[in-house]
Amino acid sequence: MLELVAKTRLELGKKAKHIRNRGSIPAVLYGYGVEPKSVEVDSRVFEKVWKAVGETSLVSLSLEDGSQKTVLIQDVSRDVLRDFPIHVDFYAVRMDRELEADIPLVFTGEAEAVKSLGGVLVKVIHELPIRALPKDLPHEIAVDISVLHAFEDQIFVKDIPLPEGVELRIEPDQVIVLVEAPRSEEELAAMEQPAEVSLENIELAGKKEKETEEESSEEISTTAENKEKK
Repeated sequence: MLELVAKTRLELGKKAKHIRNRGSIPAVLYGYGVEPKSVEVDSRVFEKVWKAVGETSLVSLSLEDGSQKTVLIQDVSRDVLRDFPIHVDFYAVRMDRELEADIPLVFTGEAEAVKSLGGVLVKVIHELPIRALPKDLPHEIAVDISVLHAFEDQIFVKDIPLPEGVELRIEPDQVIVLVEAPRSEEELAAMEQPAEVSLENIELAGKKEKETEEESSEEISTTAENKEKK
């Protein structure tokens, strides 16, 4: 299990930019057995750990008081322009209680239907919803696409071997990935052409709409007259 060192964070709110200026990332620790606490972690060390474990593997978080918490990297906010972490949520887990997570799928191998036949690989599902104890959470799940030999070949959720202790939270008959036949030039050209709209149809539709409005007005007028007579 990889380790991170967290220091108590005193600068809060807008002052958090001072933390980033000195090479750290503002963070918050919460979850099982801890009071919510503002902390900070070294940005370079965090980036390395996060790249290795993602949001589905456990991390040992060492605190200033000498205690250690087993956590998940629950959420990472990133700067949209410079693409680096600006805030992190650490969630302290209970080791004897199952967690729900979406595990990234990694597609391995080479599909013969794509390589030799020119098919198009269509990835339908990119993450697999699962349930497991914290110690059993996989970092990723591999999907071997080398079994796709012909057009319309598919791999279903039920075809994926799961690590021990991992339970699915998704229907096993759902398709994960498939191979489609390549589209012809005529099909591609047809997809690019704008739909043709007849001027006659537009005029006819406008006429019908006007007639409908007039009929509605007449009905309202007749109803009003009848009410007045009563």
